[in-house]
Amino acid sequence: MTNNKNLTWHDYTITKKQRRNQNGHKSFILWFTGLSGSGKSTLANATAKALFTREIRNYVLDGDNIRFGLNKNLGFSEEDRKENIRRIGEVSKLFVDSGQIVLTAFISPFQKDKNQVRQLVEQKEFVEVYVKCPLAECEKGDPKGLYQKARNGKIKNFTGIDSLYEEPINPELVIETNRYSVEECVVQVITYLEKAQLI
Repeated sequence: MTNNKNLTWHDYTITKKQRRNQNGHKSFILWFTGLSGSGKSTLANATAKALFTREIRNYVLDGDNIRFGLNKNLGFSEEDRKENIRRIGEVSKLFVDSGQIVLTAFISPFQKDKNQVRQLVEQKEFVEVYVKCPLAECEKGDPKGLYQKARNGKIKNFTGIDSLYEEPINPELVIETNRYSVEECVVQVITYLEKAQLI
């Protein structure tokens, strides 16, 4: 909550329930977390396409893309990473309120930060998807060459090299992208959402 006493919360005329009813489906956050190069963005976008073909309204928030605009003033220090996730959590909450599914693809290395996002929304409105891939595999398939730059000291505070990635403690889903094709991974996500009666 803000400390500014000149601000007043304004309730919306249209409720989240009404928006969901109009859209014909539930709304929630699908939070894809994992190392750089693990396949988060690829899986999030492929899942979004699968949902879209079912006429389920959704939007993808991608870590790199967000840093071009909303979070362009943030670096990669631990404090900036926390603020990065805090802002994304608040934006994601707005998408949930709008009646849509929001898919977020962020490394989000710290468990505490993800827990804070989870607490912003109601039960069953936050689905954590751990996109699990061994560091060596992520480095092998590094299209941006970021790991090599980090190894050479050209990038500081790079997750998995000189900055910690805390494996999720109890995610709703663990997807091993080094073992399955993108299509198979999407099926795992969709199957979970169906069984959880989220779609």
